[in-house]
Amino acid sequence: MTGKLLFIYNPYAGKGKIRAELPDVIEVFAGNGYEVTVYPTRQTGDAVQCTRERGGGYDLIVCSGGDGTLDEVVTGIIESGRNVPVGYIPAGSTNDFGISLGLPKNMAEAARIAVNGRKFACDVGAFNQDTFVYIAAFGIFTDVSYETPQSFKNVLGHMAYILEGVKRLSGLRTYRMRAVYNGTEIEDEFLFGMITNSSSVGGFKKITGKYVELNDGLFEVMLIRKPKNALELNQIVISLMAESMESECIICGKTDRIVLEAGEETAWTLDGEFGGNHKTVTIENRPEAIVLMVPDDEKQS
Repeated sequence: MTGKLLFIYNPYAGKGKIRAELPDVIEVFAGNGYEVTVYPTRQTGDAVQCTRERGGGYDLIVCSGGDGTLDEVVTGIIESGRNVPVGYIPAGSTNDFGISLGLPKNMAEAARIAVNGRKFACDVGAFNQDTFVYIAAFGIFTDVSYETPQSFKNVLGHMAYILEGVKRLSGLRTYRMRAVYNGTEIEDEFLFGMITNSSSVGGFKKITGKYVELNDGLFEVMLIRKPKNALELNQIVISLMAESMESECIICGKTDRIVLEAGEETAWTLDGEFGGNHKTVTIENRPEAIVLMVPDDEKQS
């Protein structure tokens, strides 16, 4: 017997594909000598509670769902203080972090990596009192992921986020904010800001930068200033679509800690889920705080 495995899955993520794949996935676990406990989530927060209260009794935790499900499992592990290795079987609409880890779309293959892959110590983020895996963001588009209907996501994938976001372009809202990091201070009106540890956001690869390392102790920072005119707005859109970031309105950098102060309560998203309204947030990198199972031949970049 290899050990005890806790399998936490969201039966509604993506198109609910995991429900059809469940027998094959469990067979992979059992075939590798694991005694398997299966836990389907029913509502937001289930995975956090299950991992925090029960995860310490297992040798391996594997989760399947969107990046929000992974976020909950990682949060539960951090809160429990027991660093149990985590395998991830992506099953959401965009699976940004799964892409960053080099995980396959085939669920049985992802299950094999979860039990036979290489252990990788990965950075995670502290957001005030919360935890996030790969992104904390505010501004335009950031509420799209949790306000877009699940059925819409299931049909269109990451294009749903774009289409839903485009609806909002006619009424652009900006946020007066002061950002302090790396000994510098920037105060301006921003359309959008994100602090990430991922090579993919919203299904777009390399939008966070060319040299992303998931275990370097640093986050990638992007802040987009309010455009002065339609031309600057167009340049921003073109830069984002081309993944080039060549716009005077786009500020990029790396840091292990950033403090952002807003003039009013601002909505944030953490790993695609609503992260609350905040006037001041402190975001810090927790180097190699979680152990993830990744492909043996996949260099993290």
